[in-house]
Amino acid sequence: MNHLMRGLAPISDAGWKEIDTEARERLQTHLAARRLVDVAGPHGWQHSSTDLGRTTQLDGSSLPESDQGVVARQRRVLPLAEVRVPFTVSRTELDDADRGADDLEFDDLDRAAAQIAMVENRAVFHGWAAAGMSGIAETSPYDSPSLGADAEAYPGVIARAVETLRQAGIAGPYGLAIGPAGYTRIVETTEHGGQLVFDHVRRSLGGGKVVRAPGLDGAIVLSLAGGDFFLELGQDLAVGYSHHDAETVSLYLEESFSFRVAEPDAAITLTA
Repeated sequence: MNHLMRGLAPISDAGWKEIDTEARERLQTHLAARRLVDVAGPHGWQHSSTDLGRTTQLDGSSLPESDQGVVARQRRVLPLAEVRVPFTVSRTELDDADRGADDLEFDDLDRAAAQIAMVENRAVFHGWAAAGMSGIAETSPYDSPSLGADAEAYPGVIARAVETLRQAGIAGPYGLAIGPAGYTRIVETTEHGGQLVFDHVRRSLGGGKVVRAPGLDGAIVLSLAGGDFFLELGQDLAVGYSHHDAETVSLYLEESFSFRVAEPDAAITLTA
């Protein structure tokens, strides 16, 4: 038995298999940041902090007089944040899973998956001050060009952002994270001459990724070369058990993570 308490739930092995499969499929739809940054772990639930490789000088005045001259430093770490989003599953649906039903209703799981993915995405892209995390957008040192409302202009704006990164010595390949509304404009728009804007955007990135990113305001062009942005996982996203009654089982999605920016120059923000 671990901290997820799954062994206490009135759920069969077949039921857990369905829940885990559904959770994985729904999370893959919403988790955008992981597709663009370096991911370390998972290191397990007991992993508590990310080593920053730096120290803080300690005030030696509090040491005994006999220890004056001692140099004391304290290691700096970034604590991991724990995130939990509850959801419920009908016991009737779980019974049907045991009977072999393959059209199960897990609407509340879908809501929870979208919600917890949004927390992770926003922490990576916009930071999470309460958890001590700075995001990619807020640390980027460049001016923020506007994408505008005309999707046909997007490739030019993105190409200029890529050139800004190149001139700063930031190597490619490059990726584009863009909010859902902007992503929809890209995939729905055809330029004069019949060329899809999506294909033109990918060429502007040098063939890199275009990622629909729930939780991102505007868009971000960033290097995918690696070594610039780090998402560290303690407990990777998993389903745990809380309690149950005669009609429903109360579960939750949970993870622990930290995020840090090692190279702010490796990304440029585009406003919506």
